[in-house]
Amino acid sequence: MLLRVSGQMTGADVDMAAVNGHVSDQAGIAHAAELVAFTEAVMGTDEAALETTRGALRAVLSPEAFVDACAVIGAFNVVDRIADSTGIPLDEPMVAMTEEVRADLDLARFRSSANTPSG
Repeated sequence: MLLRVSGQMTGADVDMAAVNGHVSDQAGIAHAAELVAFTEAVMGTDEAALETTRGALRAVLSPEAFVDACAVIGAFNVVDRIADSTGIPLDEPMVAMTEEVRADLDLARFRSSANTPSG
């Protein structure tokens, strides 16, 4: 949701499909392919892929931006795991506000979506 809103605020046309790994040159996100590949590698178990994607991302980002990207990946990972493990559902206002983006990203395909009531 924040990616979509920040894109709207800056006038960027952000393709939300990039979040699911469907990255095109028209994604509207600087270095989207490298960011998605690195995120997938961080969440995976392939050490070689992690090393390769880390190098590719560091080649296109400043050191500060690379650290920021790593911090965002880590923060989202921990928050998501805590929410999933405790079964925290989205509250009603958030269900309503995120209905379109959840559908666009097909988030219902994840087991943890059972914790969120349908809008």
